[in-house]
Amino acid sequence: MEKAIVVGATGGTGASVAEELVKRGIQTVAFGRSRQKLEDLRARLGHPENLTIAIGDAFRPDDIISASEGADVLFHCANVPYHEMVSKLIPLGESVMEAADRLGIKVVAIDGIYPYGRRQMARVTEEHPKQPHTKKGNTRLAYEKMLFDGRWSHSRVMIVRLPDYYGPTANEASYLGSTLEAIAAGKMAFFIGNMRVPREFVYLPDAAFMIAELASKDDAYGQNWHIPGAGLISGKEIVQIAQQASGSAKSVIPLGRVGLSLLGMAVPVMKEVVEMLYLTEEPLVLSGDKYERLIGPVRATAFEKGITATVHALQRRNGSSIAADSK
Repeated sequence: MEKAIVVGATGGTGASVAEELVKRGIQTVAFGRSRQKLEDLRARLGHPENLTIAIGDAFRPDDIISASEGADVLFHCANVPYHEMVSKLIPLGESVMEAADRLGIKVVAIDGIYPYGRRQMARVTEEHPKQPHTKKGNTRLAYEKMLFDGRWSHSRVMIVRLPDYYGPTANEASYLGSTLEAIAAGKMAFFIGNMRVPREFVYLPDAAFMIAELASKDDAYGQNWHIPGAGLISGKEIVQIAQQASGSAKSVIPLGRVGLSLLGMAVPVMKEVVEMLYLTEEPLVLSGDKYERLIGPVRATAFEKGITATVHALQRRNGSSIAADSK
């Protein structure tokens, strides 16, 4: 891999992947719709010489093609809001795949665990039956089938699956992103789902490292891959670590079905979270056996270290507002 384009580079996973690629000395194009967000990303990374930015719309294949000259791998990190998933996810993926197929380059598509449905084994391998029982799970399964469709004869794709994630670049697309940001700012926070049941979370810098490792292996394409986290942790434990790191102990309110439904009257995305709450009661844990066997050791930062680093990074980024909020 000599040159890569990251589509959706200002999102949580996209920003982490772009940062990892730049660290490796790979010529990287950060592609997104917002010039300001892309400029902010470049500034945060120290204006590296091997990073260029490209403004465009991922729903337009020609925009991607224009930005991809010389790239041999495309990282598809773009996503759509929950309430637009059914109507927009597959058209987005088709646009990305059309561009990659016309370019004849490889694709690393970042996805989640929704297609599996309910857990049927202690640690879910890549061979776990895909039996989704939610509309978002069914949409994601159709999305997988589209990515691996034989019509893309000039491009090869892999799907990399992550559990819930957190990290300095995580945003509202992450269940934990807004929670940790509020705690870091010394504000009251919301926590989506059950705070007592231990669940799996992956630290985005760890995920980005393993994603880059996979992307560099030619025989990894044409397959699904799991990126596991550092084990299981409950919401209460996450909040305790985050509050200790931030120096703030403002309330953290769990949001269940009723709370999310009420909030969803004003914020449509929140209403759409309700059908996925089963994952906070019956956590699905990813197996890293395949990765360890064929690629190498799983990188797993301890939760205390990762959450503390995330909170401190958020405080540095938003330092001016934190000081005001804490008065």
